[in-house]
Amino acid sequence: MKHTLISSPLQGFTDFRFRNAFHKYFEGIDVYYAPYIRLNGKMEIKAVYQRDLQHKNNRGLNVTPQVMTCNADEILFVIEYVQSLGYQELNWNLGCPYPMVTNRGLGSGLIANPEKIDHILERIHSETDITMSMKMRLGYDEPTEILRAFNVLNKYPLKNIGIHARIGKQLYVGGVDWDGFAKCLDHTNHKLYYNGDITSVDSFRSVAERFPMIDHWMIGRGLIADPWLPFMIKENTTEYPEDRIEIFSDFHDMLFRQFEEKLTGDKAIIRKMVSYWEYFETVMPKAKKEIKKLKKTKTIEDYDYYLSKVYDTFDTYQVSY
Repeated sequence: MKHTLISSPLQGFTDFRFRNAFHKYFEGIDVYYAPYIRLNGKMEIKAVYQRDLQHKNNRGLNVTPQVMTCNADEILFVIEYVQSLGYQELNWNLGCPYPMVTNRGLGSGLIANPEKIDHILERIHSETDITMSMKMRLGYDEPTEILRAFNVLNKYPLKNIGIHARIGKQLYVGGVDWDGFAKCLDHTNHKLYYNGDITSVDSFRSVAERFPMIDHWMIGRGLIADPWLPFMIKENTTEYPEDRIEIFSDFHDMLFRQFEEKLTGDKAIIRKMVSYWEYFETVMPKAKKEIKKLKKTKTIEDYDYYLSKVYDTFDTYQVSY
């Protein structure tokens, strides 16, 4: 079976800078979901969202915009904006698990409110010609919430529904719920994408064996931790390229340079890169001590020094995530 791999949107991580650096040095991702647009009651598109979706910043990339809202007027406003840029699809985020979002009835906090979902989807499909897709969890409090939501979702011609196989209140703690995902397959004829804990070739093989009918897969944290993962999944191999360290170094440097252009001051740039190292370090177990020192640096000079130590220290690149 041919597998289609999608980059799941991680706010603060998978913007156009990461997408471009990844796309230049790695392979395997077919579609990039952009981190969600959020209006917070103001009918204006923030500059950060505009930059992220401009075509000049996404050349050669297959990008799908995403929105997070529980307001029909807001989503119609975003639809008009993304269509003005030439996008034909919008993904609606009902998957974000963080309390600051869900407590406002957004993200996975909206799954238990099928009436509101119905109202918004009805307006979208009666007032626009956009293609809609969804990104969801199994629920927020319990995994049967999505099953009730399917009574609404099944009424509309959605392109697909990507499901992270956890409930919202789990955040990313605890295992994924394969049984809960399996029940979704029995409650809808919509095309489903699987998302959740695809962090290695072996973990992909396990979930693909459990769900042989699924051919679209979303990779989030595992993609940042191990950017070779999509290519290796498609090639069905666990072998890394011999020049993996050199490739990673070039990828890192491109990402770093882009943040140098965006941010002011060594500390701000290092802080941003350190957030990525929280993931990178999971596949560099032999460089643990050096990465710890790198993460404590205050100047770019010191950062570069310990970065070279990281590259000198590990002679293997293995997944431990």
